[in-house]
This record gives sequence, C-alpha cells and structure tokens, in this order.
Amino acid sequence: MTARTLPRLLLIAVLALVLATAWAIYDRLGDAGAGVARKPERLPTPVEVAAVEVGPIERRRTFTATLEARAEFVVAPKIAGRIDMFEFDLADSVRRGDVVAVLDDAEYVQEVARARADLAVEKASHNEALGLLRIAERELERLERLQARGNVSESQLDTVRSQRLAKRALTEVTLARIARAEAELEAARIRLDYTQVKANWQGGNPVRVVAQRYVDAGETVAANAPLLRIVELDPITAVFFATERDYAQLAAGQQASLDTDAFAGQSFPGSVARIAPVFSESTRQARVELRVDNPDLRLKPGMFARITVLLESVAEAVIVPEQALTTRDDRVGVFVVNESGDAVHWQTVETGIRQGRRIQILEPRIDGRVVVLGQQLLDHGSAIRIAAEADT
Repeated sequence: MTARTLPRLLLIAVLALVLATAWAIYDRLGDAGAGVARKPERLPTPVEVAAVEVGPIERRRTFTATLEARAEFVVAPKIAGRIDMFEFDLADSVRRGDVVAVLDDAEYVQEVARARADLAVEKASHNEALGLLRIAERELERLERLQARGNVSESQLDTVRSQRLAKRALTEVTLARIARAEAELEAARIRLDYTQVKANWQGGNPVRVVAQRYVDAGETVAANAPLLRIVELDPITAVFFATERDYAQLAAGQQASLDTDAFAGQSFPGSVARIAPVFSESTRQARVELRVDNPDLRLKPGMFARITVLLESVAEAVIVPEQALTTRDDRVGVFVVNESGDAVHWQTVETGIRQGRRIQILEPRIDGRVVVLGQQLLDHGSAIRIAAEADT
C-alpha cells in the first residue's frame, strides 16, 4: 500500500464510523417516538477491496549462520629434521602434491647409500652360493657315474648329496638376505622422500589456501609436528542451527541464499547439504550445513552470515492481502464481494503460506474481490459501497 492511499483509507474509515454512529442515534430516536414511523433501510457500508490473485508464493525462513571451511588439511612431516626450505606463507594457494617444505636430507642420503651397498654385498654372496651349488651338483653327478661302475661307496655318495643340499640351502638364505636388503633400501628411499614434505590431501578441490603457518625455515621440527593448515574455500560451508519448529521443514537440496555484512546488497546462492540427525541436548538445536559456491574466494571462514532458505513454493496459489483476514466467532475468514459489487458474504478459509503481507488460501478456492478495509462494520450479506480499489 502506498503513502498516497493512507489519507484516503483514513477518510474511508472515519466516514464509515460516522455513518455507523449516525445510524445508531437515528435508530434510538425512532424507538423513542410514537412508533408510527418505519425505520429506513440500512445504508451501504463504504469499504475498500482488493482482487484475489492466483500466482506463485513462497515460504522462506532466515537463519543466522557462521561460515566454515569445507575441508582442512594440516601438513606435517613424517620424520624429524631441520627445515632447509619453506616458501609457502599465509593466504598462499597450494595445489595438491606441492612440496611445501624440504628437510635436511644428508643423513637419509647416507642411509640410502649404505642400504644400496648392503644389497650389493648380499647379491655377491648369492652369486657365490650359486657357484658352490653348481660345483656340488657336478660333483654329485660325477660320483653317481662312478657308483654305477662300482667305484664309489654309498657313504661317499651320501656325503656329496648332503653337501649339495647345504649349498642349495645357502642360495635360499642369500635370496632371503637380498629381499631383506632390498626392503631396507626401499625403506631408506622412503625416509629420504619424507624430507620432501608434500601437501597430499584426498578429494575435494585440487587447490586450497594456507590458513595458518606454524614454523619458519631453519627450525628443527619433530615428526608429525604441524607446519601449515590448508583449507578449502570453494565451495564454502555455512553452518546454522535449527530449532524443532524449523527442523521439520528443512530437507537436503533446498535452495537458499546467503547475505553478509562484508558484501552488503549481494546474495550468494547455495543449497542445504547436510542436516544433523540429532539435536544438541544443551541447546535443543540441530546443526545444518549449507553448500555455497565461492569461486572468487571472497567468503571467508569465520564470517557471520544470514541464510534465507526456501522452505516451500507453490506455483499456482490463491492469494489475498493479509488485511483481508477477519476473525469471527474464533474462525478466520474473508468477506467476498459478489459479482455486482454491492454486497458481501462471509467465507471461512484455511490459510497456508504467508509471504510478506500476502497469504495463501488453501480451502475453499475463492475468486473475485475481498474486503480489505471496513470489515468491522460488515455481516454476512451486508450491502457495501466500494470507495476505491486497494493498491496490491
């Protein structure tokens, strides 16, 4: 309703009140007289009306929220050592797999060299064992031929057989030692690789931002000591808490918009991502997470925000102005204007979505026009005089 219509509506209300008062006085004076005069018919009541609309209406609810990083990853070395290189700092972008720090690797390089040398020794021992085994096998073959001619006793043959078995066992032992040396070499290489501290998080956006730096180059750190905290800002998560009244109306996938004081006048679209299945016993509220795209990284964790969630939407709803609703005998209804525009009838209604000063009528389906000003002077079937159409 515009400011220009306020004086006009006030004038109509005053006029209606004056007419009602005058009629009451006249009615009493007529009752006090001789009784021969007949009461005149009641004058039409001046009212303001508005058209019943059919169109979209939405139920929205606004919550206070806090922004949080969708995910975070703390970079920490798996081994202890002195930091030789550390170039990433606060607010720097980090790509998955980037080397964020390099530890002093002299000791680990030496371990790799020693493990490689041990492997070479074991391989040489294995080759020696293979040579001895081949000699033992040839000796056994020679004695077996001699035995066939009766020149070698069975005991001599058993001795050579046992020697061949010992040589074969020795080759198996050297093979096991080679496997152990290879494992030790691989472990030394892994420890050497650990001197390259990498940001290897799983899933999510391949690019994140440094939110916190804990150490500087030159410091000696322990194994698993935090170096950087890296957060994912696109998308970002908005968290709010819903009471039992609102909880039943929330569902994953509902569309929402986010507003912040930092970017006044601008809304960021989002959707409900997760709803906690339990309520906090202390607050009696449930956590709700909203997913908000943040490609420019303008939204930051820790910001306060206002979340407006679209709870319900009806495309073709019957809608009347809020001021059309009237309560009679504890029932809510409206005065519907007849087709000729000179009378009204009272109609109880069931209301639905309320959006601003507009209300959905669920049952029954009404059309035409309804009274929005002057209802207090009306009854079912009252005559009316439409002063002007209400602004809608």
